[in-house]
Amino acid sequence: MFSTRWQTSKRQYGVLEERRVSIPISDGITLDANIFRPDSPGKFPVILGMHIYDNDWQSDPIMPFGMCIAGGGVEAGDQNFYVRRGYVKVNVNARGTGRSGGYFNMWLPPADQDVYEAIEWLAEQPWCDGNVGMLGVSWFAMLAQHVVHLRPPHLKAIFAPFAAVDQYRDVIYHGGILNHEFTDGWIKIVDNPKFPPGCWTQFALGEEAFKEKLAEAMADQDLMAVPSIAETLRTGMGPIDNYLNYLDGPFWQAQITDLSDTEIPAYLGACWGIQGLHLPGAFKSWDAWKGPKKMTLGPPLYLDRPLYQYAYESLRWFDYWLKGIDNGIMDGDPIKLFVVGTGEWKTAKEWPLPETQFTPFYLHANGLLSEHEFWPNEGFSTFEDSHFNRGSLTFLTPPLVEATEIAGPMVLNLYASSTDTEVLWFVSLLDIDPEGHETLLTRGWLRGSHRQLDPELSKPWQPYHTHTKREPLTPDEIYEFNIEIRPYAIEFKPGHRIGVRVKCVDDEEPLTSLEGHNVGHIWRQKTSRISVHHNADYPSHLLLPVTKGNVIGTFMSGGKLPKEHFPFRRY
Repeated sequence: MFSTRWQTSKRQYGVLEERRVSIPISDGITLDANIFRPDSPGKFPVILGMHIYDNDWQSDPIMPFGMCIAGGGVEAGDQNFYVRRGYVKVNVNARGTGRSGGYFNMWLPPADQDVYEAIEWLAEQPWCDGNVGMLGVSWFAMLAQHVVHLRPPHLKAIFAPFAAVDQYRDVIYHGGILNHEFTDGWIKIVDNPKFPPGCWTQFALGEEAFKEKLAEAMADQDLMAVPSIAETLRTGMGPIDNYLNYLDGPFWQAQITDLSDTEIPAYLGACWGIQGLHLPGAFKSWDAWKGPKKMTLGPPLYLDRPLYQYAYESLRWFDYWLKGIDNGIMDGDPIKLFVVGTGEWKTAKEWPLPETQFTPFYLHANGLLSEHEFWPNEGFSTFEDSHFNRGSLTFLTPPLVEATEIAGPMVLNLYASSTDTEVLWFVSLLDIDPEGHETLLTRGWLRGSHRQLDPELSKPWQPYHTHTKREPLTPDEIYEFNIEIRPYAIEFKPGHRIGVRVKCVDDEEPLTSLEGHNVGHIWRQKTSRISVHHNADYPSHLLLPVTKGNVIGTFMSGGKLPKEHFPFRRY
């Protein structure tokens, strides 16, 4: 790639490979590495990918295909592309996976130290010039962001979009609601995981407290209704810590990405379609990152596997930060985002976008969604949630007259009551075309007993829940629930409607493998009747980030004027 002002490193080398290389770690284990080098003497920068999947799988010469969980772990990038342009590409199995030694400890602290030591070992090799970068998405990106706070001396930049920084909120407990299906599917593609005997909860709390937690979990009808969870709780085989630690606490805090000391350059981002895994982490990292940074938010398609689509962008990134080539990658606005419905990109200097007008759309009687405030005595709407009838409520705007763009975070501020002591909120943002066909855009979740907000971390457009205790509902009492809806960017066309659906389950059949990342939560097993209140005293509303259009606002008529005869008469 080149322009009239700059060019990326030229394609000029052949590729040498060394497989089954052992990288020593200070506690006595070794990590298994595949190393790909230019076929030329000299020293080159290293691009490292640390992961938990089949190491040889990362370099298989296969035709790229659309994202699916079976191939989701092929995320290292094409080693030949980088090596031919003067880099050493190294893929390493993390501790306890593949041929690497030790136990698989997920995100607990030894994983960070292993990455640190691997970076420093690589920097000392005779073919390395002392500059190391890290590349990859998902697990690769999470490990790259995890190690930065340790400040490895030779780590100079990371290209790490599609990460998650808070495993509790971003991945496993959406709004405090357990998402079990993703973990059930994902663990099957981890290569040869070697789990330690026992579990974190058992070691951290002691045998007596562990047994109490286990008994509590096995008495939970919502958990035991899921066969895979019930089997794990009975046998101890599987992600039992996820089920026993249903509140945010030491188990989850030990895994959170430390963003307090992030001074090296980082390329961040995600795509609009992966709300239940990587999207929230992109914004958390962006907000907290102190070093040079860029962020790209792509179409809701994730990336093809094996990973190749960011090849030139990442090459420019590493050329700039590892080779010192002034190619202008840091010029211009640091944020690029794709706007669904336009096929086009826009750029920005900050997030949320400075032109954002956060606009309340109120939930009205008869399923209306409108900026108009409430008429007298509007009341409430109800639905049943039971094994026999998983009901819902849907609120729609009139057909839009103006093309209306929204781009940013959203929140549904919902006033509601239930006949039960618990409620699980599943919220969907919809695009309804003139023929009535609906497209699911993004989602939000909240367990009703986790409604407590952190006032210091919450923003009007993005609530932050503490998730440190459960506060059961009093049946039939009205509460305010601030439900975060994961960000999105779309231009709604004239004639389309904006919709929001409120349910207590996520029983929609995923239409794509990517949608499957965002469903698979537990459901309530107890029957309840839910009331959503929408009146002047309880103003339930959807807060939308309008960035273009909606200048006059929606028309109740949908833009269709009634036919009149003149002179106008009232009798």
